[in-house]
Amino acid sequence: MAKKDNSQNKKTEDLKQFEKDAKNKVMTTNQGLKVNDTNNSLKAGERGSTLLEDFLLREKITHFDHERIPERIVHARGSAAHGYFELYKSIEKYSKAGIFTDTNRKTPVFVRFSTVAGSKGSPDLARDVRGFAVKFYTQEGTWDLVGNNMPIFFIQDAMKFPDLVHAVKPEPNKEIPQAASAHDTFYDFVSRTTETLHNHIWAMSDRAIPRSLRMMEGFGIHTFRLINSEGESHFVKFHWKPKLGVHSVTWDEAVKINGADSDFHRRDLWDAIEAGHFPEWELGIQIVAQEDEHKFDFDLLDPTKLIPEELVPVEIIGKMTLNRNPENFFAETEQVAFLPGHIIPGIDFTNDPLLQGRLFSYRDTQLSRLGSPNFHQIPINRPIVETHNNQRDGQMQMDIPKGQTAYFPNSLGGGCPHMAKMAEGAFNSYEERIDAKKIRTRSESFNDHFSQPALFYRSLADWEKQHVADAYTFELGKCKHKHIKERMLWLIAQINKDLSQQVAKGLGLKVPNTIEQPINQAIGADAEVEKHQPPKQKNYLDKAPSLSQSTTKFDSIVTRKIAVLASDGFSMSDFIAYKKALEKEGAMVKIIAPHGGTIRCDENMEHEVDASIMTTESVLFDAVYIPGGKKSIEMLKEEPKYIKFINETFKHCKAIAVDNEGEDLLDTTFVSKYKNDNAIFVNEKVNGFINAIAKHRNWDRMPIAAKVPA
Repeated sequence: MAKKDNSQNKKTEDLKQFEKDAKNKVMTTNQGLKVNDTNNSLKAGERGSTLLEDFLLREKITHFDHERIPERIVHARGSAAHGYFELYKSIEKYSKAGIFTDTNRKTPVFVRFSTVAGSKGSPDLARDVRGFAVKFYTQEGTWDLVGNNMPIFFIQDAMKFPDLVHAVKPEPNKEIPQAASAHDTFYDFVSRTTETLHNHIWAMSDRAIPRSLRMMEGFGIHTFRLINSEGESHFVKFHWKPKLGVHSVTWDEAVKINGADSDFHRRDLWDAIEAGHFPEWELGIQIVAQEDEHKFDFDLLDPTKLIPEELVPVEIIGKMTLNRNPENFFAETEQVAFLPGHIIPGIDFTNDPLLQGRLFSYRDTQLSRLGSPNFHQIPINRPIVETHNNQRDGQMQMDIPKGQTAYFPNSLGGGCPHMAKMAEGAFNSYEERIDAKKIRTRSESFNDHFSQPALFYRSLADWEKQHVADAYTFELGKCKHKHIKERMLWLIAQINKDLSQQVAKGLGLKVPNTIEQPINQAIGADAEVEKHQPPKQKNYLDKAPSLSQSTTKFDSIVTRKIAVLASDGFSMSDFIAYKKALEKEGAMVKIIAPHGGTIRCDENMEHEVDASIMTTESVLFDAVYIPGGKKSIEMLKEEPKYIKFINETFKHCKAIAVDNEGEDLLDTTFVSKYKNDNAIFVNEKVNGFINAIAKHRNWDRMPIAAKVPA
């Protein structure tokens, strides 16, 4: 994570400048008329009726009444930040795009993260796919890499997208549940559309409940093309690798975080950037030569399939850093428009049928949301290069096009704007040979729906597998229809029999030997259904360790939040040793006291309280430290929520450290019997505690942690 230089000084200077500027800002109407009262409407006497002529009231109320625009149908809840991308090394042998060949460039970016299923007001920690959309403001035009935090998607053809979204959204008769997939219509759809199973098992994994937006991967999902200066094509998959590693929370934590702070991810991203802990991701590519298109046991054009990194390694080529929060949420985060169709020379599309549909759908939905084909003129959407064309007028035209002509070819306008030549960097599509009949179907090479979900599950660590089983059990347990649960159990058995048996036990059901056919109704024509039934899974790779979070980075505690449980009389010598060591590693130390305001240590120094025990929860922190001090510990023992706080921290497999009398508080909790745990530190140096935090969790604790009372 990059560290902001002189950040506090800059904040002070900015505040002074803001205050200076504010003194010169007199309130006006939108037409510049100075206003001396914006609190009272114009009336016929002090207690009389409001007058129709009150144009100030009309302007203010009218603008307020029209403040909202339609929210996105999917990805409605989002958080965003500005930053830049830097290229480590040129890949001109694959692409002629300047962003991939010029290592001296610093390309501005704007990145929006989002949940998919919920509305704008839904909580951050829903079990859901996360959007990961990056807008590159390049010197050749804007490139939008519009992806997710999972490398595949639920469906293979865009024709099914309305069905998928209608199924996962709240059921239309009762508008329940919000931002949740645990309901009958979704599982009815999934169990009859088996191409969804791969993305679905990712959604049942820890990937669907990230610890932070800064700690999740991003993927372009589709196979794209890179085109070099010779016109040669290579297939490419795009990856974003977080420098902090890939980490998640448990489902029990997610539920509680949604109650304690429903803006948890949004706040976390904002606070990290404000504190100068700039989030960083490295950009990686998987390259497949044109002649190797058909060498795999899966189809490169199938968006429900990934290329295991063990078959095609990810080559790291650059780094993205987010270093600035938006100035205005609506103007930037809400109005930003990402389109997969925004590409630049050196990048091109493939015939992936989901990608092809997205090229139409995204522009269409932005027209609906933003109200005009001129949405590219909104500041956040403007390219950094000049634009010249004959497009004119329309709602919300913000430019003033000059000249007599608005057509091509022309002589009255001097032939301008003229068409660019290839030497001037013009875009041209890859000349792919096409020889086919028009047909409404899909390739049989898309039929394998079980092999990759099975590979994903086999590749997980034991604790991850348990979380997947728990997620399936919870989600299916919310369904009311038995036949949907049984159909899903049969399908899970085609992925892994042990997994299906474990889920079936939790549901109090048996895994059926057969289910009604056909199971895959994604194909419309009756004659085609049998032809497209998924075959039994193939094992073309025993395991892909890259798919497991157990192989991520565990070398940093930067921005990790450490709760210090303390009250008046806590040991300053204990506290300061831990505080200095933790903050040196980039962690954020927060004092949790019985009350707000300040507390005094045993050296009679005042310390600012970050939160009172009644206003916070253990799930908002990554670890707990309890300094000694007899007076402090006696006061903490009087408050039952401290006991709950410690027990929950243990239950969620996090690190706990105590010094001196702090052990007395630990002895009043469930943890007292398990002080030999690898992530419990009693009167030990801080180094072990730091290493345990960096490992994220002590998952070996899970069997014991499950016994902790709720």
